[in-house]
Amino acid sequence: MTPLRLAYLALALWGAVHPMYWFLTHMRQTGGGLSGLIDAWYVNASTTGLTWDLTIAALALALWVLAETVRRRAWWGLLAIPATFCIGVSCGLPLYLFLRSRP
Repeated sequence: MTPLRLAYLALALWGAVHPMYWFLTHMRQTGGGLSGLIDAWYVNASTTGLTWDLTIAALALALWVLAETVRRRAWWGLLAIPATFCIGVSCGLPLYLFLRSRP
């Protein structure tokens, strides 16, 4: 495996674990569960802007993944879509780059 592919894989793993740690920490501290976490994303204008920024980036990434996957017929790339929407762009983007760079 090339150093670039290893870097993509490391970023995908970091992008999965690190944000999830903070999400779960918030849910444990507040007891609000997933709905409480989502409410926190809209607590002020700054977090709302960041939430929309990441949502738009996630939609753009999903569209790119779909277009590239259909064109290249590399179906494994579709795994990046649930990773993006269930975990975040910080996992989905490097995961897709890792899968796309397969020889």
